[in-house]
Amino acid sequence: MKKVNKTIDLIEQRVSLRKFADRKISCQVKNQILHSTLRAPTAGNMMLYSIIDVVDQHKKEVLSRSCDNQPFIAKAPLVLIFLADFQRWYDYYKLSDVKDYCKQNGKEFIGPTEADLMLGCSDALIAAQTAVLAAESLEIGSCYIGDIMENYETHRELFELPEWTFPVTMLVMGYYPDNRPTPRPRFNQEYIVTKDIYHKLTDAELQDLFAERSQRFKPDNSLAAQNFGQFMYGRKTGADFSAEMARSVKKFLKHWQGEKL
Repeated sequence: MKKVNKTIDLIEQRVSLRKFADRKISCQVKNQILHSTLRAPTAGNMMLYSIIDVVDQHKKEVLSRSCDNQPFIAKAPLVLIFLADFQRWYDYYKLSDVKDYCKQNGKEFIGPTEADLMLGCSDALIAAQTAVLAAESLEIGSCYIGDIMENYETHRELFELPEWTFPVTMLVMGYYPDNRPTPRPRFNQEYIVTKDIYHKLTDAELQDLFAERSQRFKPDNSLAAQNFGQFMYGRKTGADFSAEMARSVKKFLKHWQGEKL
């Protein structure tokens, strides 16, 4: 009998969970998840991220509205916001008189750059996925909420975010219910993984890639879409929440220009 790899099995069975069992997550279990999360790989061991554990029910209610009106957020037993965070290092650099060091050595003391933000986003997302896997091992499911990038001004005030932080993603977590959802199919590996160079898909390959999803497309839909591509654009890329996310991120990005300080 072939031995089952528990880690692989957890990954294969994981789903986005939006309806949780009526069961609290104990402080002990939460701390287990968080402790494992902090073992996540990180650029240069700098840990360019922070995590906000949202326990205030009022804040959860606000998030359920500000993150594209998703009521299940307010019902989640555990809500974690993952921030790209260069504030901690910037403050430490100031404490360490780095500005004087730069002056003495002919260097410029600059603020966080776009590259620092990208590293912070990578660190935050890697940590978030580590939290997901740790939670799955404890029979706790999760759902990623990318909408936390919307309404930057609201979230900045709600969580008292300093200048060099940005909410990259949010996880809502809870125990799986008895009727556990079935994992949905993903794209075929041959169209996602390429050897040595990028492969731009042909029209025929695109049709094959989306064949299974196109079969589920309903011509009678609220978006007046005539095919699956039009439907997904209307539902996701061209939707109001996407426009708000673009506005919010663009406003925030003005801070991360690597200006001389």
